[in-house]
Amino acid sequence: MRLSGAVLAALVLLVAVPTGAASLGDTGPDRHARVGEPAGREPRPFGAECRTRVHGSAVIAYCHNPYPETDRVRLHVECDRWWDLDVDSAPVEAGPAQTVRLAGRCWKEVRATWVSHQK
Repeated sequence: MRLSGAVLAALVLLVAVPTGAASLGDTGPDRHARVGEPAGREPRPFGAECRTRVHGSAVIAYCHNPYPETDRVRLHVECDRWWDLDVDSAPVEAGPAQTVRLAGRCWKEVRATWVSHQK
């Protein structure tokens, strides 16, 4: 099978053209999808600052949100005894410049406690 010069030139151009360059309508620097933050901008700070206190088997956390976005915070309490149920509080919305109180407890000793954040 012999290919004519025009067909051979068309095949060479198709192989040589980079992917996406031959598509119509996708021109300019904004033709690709942007992922994450724009280049040159640092991500905005997020998340309430939380202070947790353990008193015996009771845990209390105060979370203050200094940022303009609402932070949904949850208190997690891990109990020391194997038969003692761990506690995960319901999410509480800490709005801008708002302080919220979270509480949880074990029957006996507390092994660990932490607060999770969600946008």
